[in-house]
Amino acid sequence: MSTPGTARPSGADTVPLSVRGAAAWSWRLLLIAAGVAAIVWVLGQLKTIAVPVAIALLLTILLAPMRRALENVRVPRGLATALSILGLIAFVTGLVVLAGQSIVNGFQDLWDQAVAGFQEFLDWLSSGPLGLDTASLDDLTQEAQDLVAGQTSTLISGALGAATTVGHVLVGVIITLFCTIFFLQDGRTIWTWVVNLLPVGARERVHQSGRRGIVTLSSYVRTQILVALVDAIGIGVGAAFFVPSLAVSIGILVFVGSFVPILGAIFTGAIACAVVLVAEGWVSALIMLGIVLLVQQAESHILQPFLMGHAVSLHPVAVVLVVAAGSLVAGIIGALFAVPLAAVLNTVIQYLHGHDKFPELGTDDHVPLLRRPTRADLPGTLLWVNRPGASAGEDGTAATAAGPGPTTGGTDDTDPPATR
Repeated sequence: MSTPGTARPSGADTVPLSVRGAAAWSWRLLLIAAGVAAIVWVLGQLKTIAVPVAIALLLTILLAPMRRALENVRVPRGLATALSILGLIAFVTGLVVLAGQSIVNGFQDLWDQAVAGFQEFLDWLSSGPLGLDTASLDDLTQEAQDLVAGQTSTLISGALGAATTVGHVLVGVIITLFCTIFFLQDGRTIWTWVVNLLPVGARERVHQSGRRGIVTLSSYVRTQILVALVDAIGIGVGAAFFVPSLAVSIGILVFVGSFVPILGAIFTGAIACAVVLVAEGWVSALIMLGIVLLVQQAESHILQPFLMGHAVSLHPVAVVLVVAAGSLVAGIIGALFAVPLAAVLNTVIQYLHGHDKFPELGTDDHVPLLRRPTRADLPGTLLWVNRPGASAGEDGTAATAAGPGPTTGGTDDTDPPATR
């Protein structure tokens, strides 16, 4: 029984402080998770647009040094942008042509070896411990043919789906090329417009954090190109000892696949071993496997810690988990963009929380802040200073708008410094 003059504690007061803290954290984390899920869902619905824009951003970072180098020799920016993009297209086209010629020249030999190996396998089934006779083998072959014939509708629908995918790819290529051109030409203007969409108090911090995020992304792109090149040369040279006609194609495949951290190297290395297995047999395939493992171990223990770790500041465990999560959410596209996205977010969030990974950048670079129009600048209103018939003495409002008062941007705290 409470004594007179003392208030009975409420139910909320009896909840321990630790439980209150856990509850406060819980609903905030749930809101953050819901927001992230909503963003991922929207990006999934707009992947035909979002993925090309992301690729265009990476290509812009890759081509920006070339454009700057051309501008340093007094090439106009528009022409420098065009030459940079044409150089990239020529490089990619050269790789495709080179790989295509290598595949055409060596595919027939590889196909003949694969057919001979399959025939040898059939002979082993009939003369080996299984002792299958010719009739049994013919029955198995017929069943396989019937299975393929029964899946005709599935194959047709898959072909139609592939045609739709090709259409999406073409649209994506056009969007990527279009965005890359304007990112290279007017990237600063686009970024200024984006920053000015934010509240005035947040613009400077967002701009500075964005600068550091771009530096991180640039470091990732350059480092990943170097790592992919080392993988491609190492595995390609190893494959040249067993399948010389396909060594260039394998090297190009490894180079492209290495842009997916960890998983890409494993997948492309497995393809290289499978090709050698078909062409030369088990012993050569085991030797090729040793070469692949040696190259990947050198990458993991030498290149990755010194280069990639410094570029993105992510622990290898974090890289593995991020790639796995990205692949689960968005497949190969998620695996490709998971690490650079995580690296940029890591840099930006740390800067917003007071830790600057790139203090040498300083804070002297600013975007021009756009002045908010006042009512005196809006046509059709009574306060429009340029409306027909308006004069300083017509009414008080017009005189105030026309005079050098606060409406022209001098004392309002919301006006940017550039207009003061």
